[in-house]
Amino acid sequence: MTLDLRRIRIGIEISGQINFYEGLRVRVAGVKYASPVQNECTAVISGLSQETRDYILTETSPFNDNRTPKRLIVDVGRVSYGLFRLFIGDIVSAEPSSPPDLDLTIKAKTESAQAGNVISTSGGPSTRLSALTQRVASDLGLAPIFQAQDKNIANYTHTGSALAQVQRLASAGYVNAYIDDKSLIVKDNDNPLSGRLRILNKDSGMVGIPKGDESGVKVQFLIDPDAAIGGALRIDSKLNKSLNGDYIIEQLAFEAASHDVPFFYTAIAKRI
Repeated sequence: MTLDLRRIRIGIEISGQINFYEGLRVRVAGVKYASPVQNECTAVISGLSQETRDYILTETSPFNDNRTPKRLIVDVGRVSYGLFRLFIGDIVSAEPSSPPDLDLTIKAKTESAQAGNVISTSGGPSTRLSALTQRVASDLGLAPIFQAQDKNIANYTHTGSALAQVQRLASAGYVNAYIDDKSLIVKDNDNPLSGRLRILNKDSGMVGIPKGDESGVKVQFLIDPDAAIGGALRIDSKLNKSLNGDYIIEQLAFEAASHDVPFFYTAIAKRI
């Protein structure tokens, strides 16, 4: 039997130039939310050259005159099917470890730079929700994914940070609005994201058994490209059959390491 080895690739984007690093000792952990709460990720990288570490630390310093967003990109996967994007976000801090280690810890949040971009906008007497979604996505530089029942929104206005428009969009349309990497997703609250279904059982990557909680279910499984925040999760457990059924993933934590055990999602999902 051939082992399907994992792959983890870290990208650092500075001024539009992306440098990718693979084959190093890497550990990443973070959480994605199907809500206006910002997704977050922490990456610990070992084995970078002194020159590369100094470059990243200098460019991501809050005292750097270059104020353009610096981005952290995390791609993961397996040798058999290649890489997929796990996370992309704006770097909020980068710190070196104390000697003798040569680790670099980078923390990032989704569209963090847009939190400081203040705008004022209005939609007139009546504007379609789909049109507002397009406008907000354009303001944030994101691709819109609209899967909600369209409706007219009366007297839409927003003054504040560009990022806060996601929360304003959710409350104005009574919908589920959130950012997943470079997409702005707007969908109905009680429907999963179309075309994204992860079927989970003991043979498809489930780790342990699912556990019920106040919102539905909490379950851990191996990282793969099929699961998506806001997508559907179908559980087929032999040991806890009471929790079997279809769910919407509302929170998706991830932890992956290149030279250690973790390579897991932990999903919190509500029953459909």
